[in-house]
Amino acid sequence: MSSAAFTIRPATRADITVLEKLVARSIRGLAGGHYDPHQINESLRYLYGIDSQLVDDGTYLVVERNGEVVACGGWSWRRTPFGGDRAGDVRDATHREPGRDAAVIRAFYVDPRWARQGIGRMILDACERAARARGFDRYELTSTAMGVAFYAACGYREIEPVDVTLPDGAVLPHVQMIKP
Repeated sequence: MSSAAFTIRPATRADITVLEKLVARSIRGLAGGHYDPHQINESLRYLYGIDSQLVDDGTYLVVERNGEVVACGGWSWRRTPFGGDRAGDVRDATHREPGRDAAVIRAFYVDPRWARQGIGRMILDACERAARARGFDRYELTSTAMGVAFYAACGYREIEPVDVTLPDGAVLPHVQMIKP
């Protein structure tokens, strides 16, 4: 699949090192108006990053432009709501059931140089289509503060605020959202 000069494909284990660097660039470059420097540093240390389970499940996508990785994101049928491999206490590999549970939209990161170019929507559309193909008819996510406006523009509605407390006590405001 491609949109203009962008190509989307499933992530592989070989991508993880490059994707972790993308996550750091994305958070450092786009979260500044929403989280303070301490929250950003600690979120990268304890929470944000690649969830290798999504990669192994084949539900995590990479967007490239001329061979350069510029974005990533995915969806899941597992119960883990957010966070990368470092986010130990929120991880839950048990399965959600299509028709009963919502699929979870997960871990969208865009290189700041490519933000607001339609790449996030391209990933989101691909994730929703894939989840529908697996029998899911609704979607949920836990959005970072900087993602709320994007997801709202894509038809998600806010359910409730969620404060994520990191091991050092830093609190990151997030928002639980759903799309029927």
